[in-house]
Amino acid sequence: MTSLDWHTGAELLDLAPESSGIDLHAVRAYRQARVRSEMAKRDIAAVILSDAINIRYATGTRNMQIFTSRNAPSRYLVLTQDRSILFEFTGCEHLADGFDTVDEVRPSSTASYCAAGPDIAARETAWANDMAALLTELVGNGVTIGIERMNAGAATGLGQSFNLVDAQEPVEMARAIKSPGEVQCIKASLRATERGVAALRDALTPGMTETELWSVLHQSVIAQNGDYCETRLLNAGTRTNPWFQETAHHVIEPNVLVALDTDVVGCHGYYSDFSRTFHAGPDAPTETQRTLYKTAHEQVHHNMSILRPHMSFRDYADQAWDIPERYHAHRYYLSAHGNGMSGEYPYLYHHADYGDAGYDGEILPGMTLCVESFIGGETGEGVKLEQQLLITESGTELLSEFPFEDALLA
Repeated sequence: MTSLDWHTGAELLDLAPESSGIDLHAVRAYRQARVRSEMAKRDIAAVILSDAINIRYATGTRNMQIFTSRNAPSRYLVLTQDRSILFEFTGCEHLADGFDTVDEVRPSSTASYCAAGPDIAARETAWANDMAALLTELVGNGVTIGIERMNAGAATGLGQSFNLVDAQEPVEMARAIKSPGEVQCIKASLRATERGVAALRDALTPGMTETELWSVLHQSVIAQNGDYCETRLLNAGTRTNPWFQETAHHVIEPNVLVALDTDVVGCHGYYSDFSRTFHAGPDAPTETQRTLYKTAHEQVHHNMSILRPHMSFRDYADQAWDIPERYHAHRYYLSAHGNGMSGEYPYLYHHADYGDAGYDGEILPGMTLCVESFIGGETGEGVKLEQQLLITESGTELLSEFPFEDALLA
C-alpha cells in the first residue's frame, strides 16, 4: 500500500502545484449553488448533465473526461434543487467517494449503439422510462427539465413526460462568474502550464519535429496533475499561417517562427489558455518577423486595456483594435472569449464581425477572459498571442505571467 491508497477521489484530485490555501470544498459548493441558482431563474426543476466538464463543474468529480463526453450518455448527473445523483460509468462508482456535492451514486446505463448494438431502441426506451420515473419522484411530472447531449431516442422518450429545454444556458451562465477560490485554482493551473511552456521553449531546437516539441508540454502538464491539452496547436514556419493547422510530424527549420496555443485542461480541471510565438534561431529574427509579432502584441494589449466591468459586448466590439486590411483575411475568429474549466461564454467578436456573429451582453466582475490575436498576411508566417485575465470590480487583473519575446519586440 502506498501513502496515497487511503485517500478518497476528492483528496487525490487536490494534489496539484500551488494548491495550498485553496478551499476546494468551498469551490465545489459555490459552483453547485451557481448552477442551482441559474436553474431557478429559468424555472428548470432538474438538469441532466452529460458533458464531462459540466459534471465536474457541478460536482468536482472527474472520470475519463474525453471518453465519457464522446460516449454520451455513459456518465451523467441529475441535479435538482435538493438532490445530486451521479450516474457513474460501469465499475467506477467509487470515484465519487469523498465528494460532498454528490448525494448518491448509481451505475449508469449507456444508451449508445456501441453498448446496445441492434437493441439500441429498446435501450433508449428503457433509459427514458427509468429517468422519467426518477424525475417524477424527485420533481413531479410535466415540469421543465434541462438536458445536454443525448441520443435522439432517449431524448424523444423523455420528452413525452416533460418539457425539455437545453441545459447549456443555465450552466454557461453559472460558470461565467468565478469565486475567489476558483481564481486561485485558475492561477495554480496557469503556473503549472507556464512551467510546461518554459520547458518547451528551452527544448526548441531546429531539426526536431513539431510533435516532438509539443510532447514536452504534454509531459509537464500530466506530471503536475493536469489533465490534457484540448487541441493540437503548435506549428512552425509557414505552417503558422493560416492558424488552426494541427501539430504534425514536420521538421522545424532554422530561424522560423514557432507558434502555440496551450488550451490546457490543467490543475483542478481549470483551463489554462494563453498563446505565445517563439523564434527557432540560431540567427536573430527578421524585420518581417518582428513586425508581425509587434502587431499582434499591440492588438492584445489594446484590447486588454479597454476591458472594464459592466461594459457591453457591443461597446467592446466598437472600441476594439482595428485589424489592418492586409491581416484581416487570416484574423482569429474571436477577439476575446470566456474561460473557466474550458473555453466558455461569452464570445466577444471583432468590430467587423459583430453584425454577423456578435451578440450583446455585459462584461461582469468575476469573469475570466482570454484576449486573442493572430497576425498573418496572405502568405508567409504568422504570430499567435493571447493573454488570460480576470474582470474585477474596478478593472482587470492579468493572470498570464509567461513573458513575451524581447528579441521579437526589439
